[in-house]
Amino acid sequence: MFSFLRRKATPPPPTVAPVTPESPAVEVVSAPPPAAVENRGGWLNRLKQGLRRTGSSIAQVFTGTQIDDALYEDLEAALLVADAGVGATQFLLNDLKRRVKETRTTDPGAVKALLADALTDLLTPLQGTLKVDAQQPTVIMVAGVNGAGKTTTIGKLTRNLAEANCKVLLAAADTFRAAAREQLAVWADRNQVEIVSQEGGDPAAVCFDAISAGRARGCDVVIADTAGRLATQLHLMEELRKIHRSIGRAMPGAPHEVLLVVDGNTGQNALAQVKAFDTALGLTGLVVTKLDGTAKGGVLAAIALWGRERQARGLGAVPVYFIGVGESLADLQTFDAREFSQALLN
Repeated sequence: MFSFLRRKATPPPPTVAPVTPESPAVEVVSAPPPAAVENRGGWLNRLKQGLRRTGSSIAQVFTGTQIDDALYEDLEAALLVADAGVGATQFLLNDLKRRVKETRTTDPGAVKALLADALTDLLTPLQGTLKVDAQQPTVIMVAGVNGAGKTTTIGKLTRNLAEANCKVLLAAADTFRAAAREQLAVWADRNQVEIVSQEGGDPAAVCFDAISAGRARGCDVVIADTAGRLATQLHLMEELRKIHRSIGRAMPGAPHEVLLVVDGNTGQNALAQVKAFDTALGLTGLVVTKLDGTAKGGVLAAIALWGRERQARGLGAVPVYFIGVGESLADLQTFDAREFSQALLN
């Protein structure tokens, strides 16, 4: 089930507290409908299946009879194989040893539960709610490398925003790849939302026109789909900066959200992408896709540790708004630290 902070001029559904100019925006807090709970449960099972290799590898560490250096060494190896990275692995080991000492735990099986707590605490700052209520329209710029699932993610996000009674406009800023424009147009048609597209045009100009149109038409959200690129392609990264500046000229203060879509199968390279795109654009949120098949999942621990270091420098948090495990609409869900920890440790 998606979670948004949303604004709507017309009376909202009964499960949503009304938002007026005199009152702050509020989050949906009522119990989700039974279908949403069922979808979430099925999704969690798919997430566990997707991360089962990592879970099995870590579970084997705790099959012994004592807590000793060998256990911690095996756990270190398992976390490194799970793509947690050296820094996050050492952080988790130190935290785990502290918890074992404080609780005087002697059962290796109980140490696994302490590890789940340590991982949950590390990941909790990554939890966040996508806000689409403070500005009209809220402008969301979406970036990512080729093949990360960016356009599909935009389609799913658009669907859920539309279902939350938000008026959405899409900007097809990947102007040089016809397939990207066509794919986004399919999602626009499927979700019955408007799209601004221009064959072979300047991506920054398309975004400028889309935001101008969104403001004129009273849209709640404008989502800009940018072309996929590697962080090492400096001229293309500069084009992203140009798009970012163009959006700001179209609407002061925009983009309000800069999202990076990351393929969960890319391991530590995902962290490198996050750092590079953050340097170029100043990220406000992440979407981690394809956490099934060969994904190991530990990279979220590395991203969480990077996030702590980023905040220590006085910068804002970069939450993981959504994670995905497949192609269907229900396969993209909000990130929950405890759920993810339990799925990763199986």
